[in-house]
Amino acid sequence: MKRYRLINEFKSYERGTKFYVVAESEFIGVKEYVLRTRDLKRRLIITEVELNRNFLRIYDEHL
Repeated sequence: MKRYRLINEFKSYERGTKFYVVAESEFIGVKEYVLRTRDLKRRLIITEVELNRNFLRIYDEHL
């Protein structure tokens, strides 16, 4: 499962918040991602541009 960390404050989430990508979809060239917080309680739906601008992929770090 892909993991990301928020690098900028974004939509009421604090910098450093960790997320899991639970779904990826593409419709007519527009990619959307569904992210869930580490505790799986809150959901965030964002575009590929927002993902690249505000999130950093986590590879080896343990959540």
